Amino acid sequence: MKGILKRGSKKGLELTWTLGKVIFPVTLIVTILQYTPVLPWVMEKLEPLMGWIGLSGEAAVPLVLGNFLNLYAGIAAIISFEFTVKEVFILAVMLSFSHNLLIESTVAKRVGVSWWFVAGVRLSLALVSAALINVFWKGGGETAKYGFAPEKTADPNGWTEIIFQGVQTAFMGIVQLALIVIPLMIFMQYLREKGWLDRFSGWVAPATRFLGMERNTSMTLVAGLTIGLAYGAGLMIQAVEEDGVSRKDMYLAILFLVSCHAVVEDTLIFIPLGIPVWPLLLIRLLTAIVLTAAVGFVWNRLQQKRKDPSNEHTYHSL
Repeated sequence: MKGILKRGSKKGLELTWTLGKVIFPVTLIVTILQYTPVLPWVMEKLEPLMGWIGLSGEAAVPLVLGNFLNLYAGIAAIISFEFTVKEVFILAVMLSFSHNLLIESTVAKRVGVSWWFVAGVRLSLALVSAALINVFWKGGGETAKYGFAPEKTADPNGWTEIIFQGVQTAFMGIVQLALIVIPLMIFMQYLREKGWLDRFSGWVAPATRFLGMERNTSMTLVAGLTIGLAYGAGLMIQAVEEDGVSRKDMYLAILFLVSCHAVVEDTLIFIPLGIPVWPLLLIRLLTAIVLTAAVGFVWNRLQQKRKDPSNEHTYHSL
């Protein structure tokens, strides 16, 4: 047991260092940027686009903050304005697909998946879902009634306080990461050495096969679904290094997880906004399943065609 603890702790520290090198600078820069003219400028440019997806100009504020920072910043911004139930639901769906974009996309890049692929898919899902909801849902015109509000801290005064808050926020992000990743790696090391991972992969194999992936991606999917994309990246990195997860399967796993990750936490935090959360969860889950299964099916068929000797013979005959 001591050996498992030591090996798991070592892997946890290594992964914390790997992810921390991404999370710390990005968090620091974005935290500082929110007190500069940069974010207000971005919001101003986005305002004319809001009407296309059924939102008022003020909706640019929670969208920008949610994408640059995190869901909590987006929610804090939502309750600062008077939106309709439909607008809040559209914002919730968009932010579910696309939030904490810089950090989570950069972390996914560490696994070998293109930053532009992750960011592009998430933003596309957010925009398409918003447009569809706007077209097909005719209700929700009443003013949204918010529950409890996230705690609002006082704005810092001067550059010294702004930089200090940025460093503090970034440092606490690394501490939070370590508190999650290190115990998780110890637990995973225990499961791996006791043979439980192989059993678990067997249980989840039908689901991963349906999505077009091999069974060795099962732990990656479960980690992302439960603890999120950024924190689940630790398991993803380990899966690539130790379980031999292919490039195709990692892309499919990331495609599934950018649509639907941290499903419990990301769904529950929208409850205070007074919107129906079950449709929110179902939209994310169904989008992830249909999109990944479709891409996986096409990708696997193309791979089979390339491997088929008869296709090669036909090509040479021509």
